[in-house]
Amino acid sequence: MLKLSDFDYDLPPELIAQHPAPRRGHSRLMVVDRASNSIRIGTFPEIIGHFGSGDALVLNDTKVFPARLRARKVETGAHVELLLLNEIEKGTWEAMARPGRRLKAGTLLSIEGARQADTVEVVEDRGAIKTLKFSVGDVRRLCWRVGEIPLPPYIRREAESDDIHRYQTVFARREGASAAPTAGLHFTSELLKELSDKGVSVEFVTLHIGLGTFQPLEHEEVEKNTIFPERYRMTAKTARRLNEVRRREGRVIAVGTTTLRLLETVVTEKGEYEAGEGIADIFIYPGHTFRSADALITNFHLPRSSLLLLVCAFAGRDLIMRAYETAVKEQFRFYSYGDAMLIL
Repeated sequence: MLKLSDFDYDLPPELIAQHPAPRRGHSRLMVVDRASNSIRIGTFPEIIGHFGSGDALVLNDTKVFPARLRARKVETGAHVELLLLNEIEKGTWEAMARPGRRLKAGTLLSIEGARQADTVEVVEDRGAIKTLKFSVGDVRRLCWRVGEIPLPPYIRREAESDDIHRYQTVFARREGASAAPTAGLHFTSELLKELSDKGVSVEFVTLHIGLGTFQPLEHEEVEKNTIFPERYRMTAKTARRLNEVRRREGRVIAVGTTTLRLLETVVTEKGEYEAGEGIADIFIYPGHTFRSADALITNFHLPRSSLLLLVCAFAGRDLIMRAYETAVKEQFRFYSYGDAMLIL
């Protein structure tokens, strides 16, 4: 039986990155080689030397929108913070609320900064998740007007103007994420062009990151946990190109755990990719057999998280935990705005 406590580690709080690197793409890079069981340290621009003609780099092109709204209870004036997760239908959203314990069905909220007539009703209370009905139809337009970029809670500061650009990949184009695909934050347009010029196929998929990616795991017995569903999209063109790479014996490199989870959702037992749109709710932990990717680029993740379990499944728990010990010793920067890891 796998225990969640086996995926814990000690992290000094000062190593949790509170701001991005001064320049995009100038983070540090740890290279973890599964074949040689080795760990090397460099800088992120050096990553180009690890890939060559015939390889494919797969990135998640989801776009973060200002999904955090500040509201008040109409009846009492009490403050409530909303994080929108998933649009069920026009004007109806799943969301997390803080504080949410007393936010029951029938509660009416007003959005700070919005028109007085723009209200929100809690129509369903499912504990951590609330279903909200907005009086305004175009909720995303409202978010871009009065919402905030939803920085993770371990970034202990208010969102700043620079976060609008830095907590967003340079290739983001399909709006719908409540959190950024952080491994992609390291890439610049120039680096992607260099890779393309080198013969690396740069491909895009979409997984709208929400609660499934950052929800805490509740059960000590790993297998008892589940993942909240998130929407994905793999085009026929991308599936065809990735299948061609595989036929030519090129490598598929997933940029980020969300990309890898999507690829594992659409890959067949024969290792072929199938196009489509749907829901990704696969929970990956050690013991999983990977069929979709040959390498992974990722950041350093929270202890006891589904993301850390996925990385341990891909590279082996012992090697990854040794890599994390090295990262702490070498003063790497952790989490969303932190440094990167390449697993070969």
